[in-house]
Amino acid sequence: MLEDKLLVWKFRHGSKDAFCRIYEKYRDDLLRLAISLLNEADTAEDVVHDIFTSFIQNGQQFQLTGSLKSYLATCVANRARNANRAYQRQHNPNPDAAKQITSSSSRPEKWIIISDEFKQLSNALAKLPYDQRETVLLRAQSGMKFRQIAKLQSIPIKTAQSRYRIGLNKLLSLLNSEVTK
Repeated sequence: MLEDKLLVWKFRHGSKDAFCRIYEKYRDDLLRLAISLLNEADTAEDVVHDIFTSFIQNGQQFQLTGSLKSYLATCVANRARNANRAYQRQHNPNPDAAKQITSSSSRPEKWIIISDEFKQLSNALAKLPYDQRETVLLRAQSGMKFRQIAKLQSIPIKTAQSRYRIGLNKLLSLLNSEVTK
């Protein structure tokens, strides 16, 4: 956290090397999060690049008040939500139709090592309702606290905890059913 504060301070004062270090430090984690939330590698890459582009454009005004990783993960989650909404509006003009977007797009090898376990986990995550998937990923993958997740999702902390618990139970059930096949 101290390193992040120093990097942000240097970046705000014009250091390109500081931004490069931030980018290298968090790019892969943010990309994994975006892919998990969107199930679409190309869109996930666009989301992560948009986050860093906005970070560059607004860097002079940026004030780090907490964890930089949590801040960036929140940005990814918000952009992923917006991308999912845009996709739904474009491909499903009926608002009462299915709420969950799933895709069987392949993941690029340059970003993620594809394994059977990863495929099973990705498929199981894609079957979770979006709010549970987002909560599980923000907690497990990005290390966000339930308080931060609740604030991001505009829900009570107990609801965030419940979504996490229910999401993990569903994941476990889905993965166990895959093993028995």
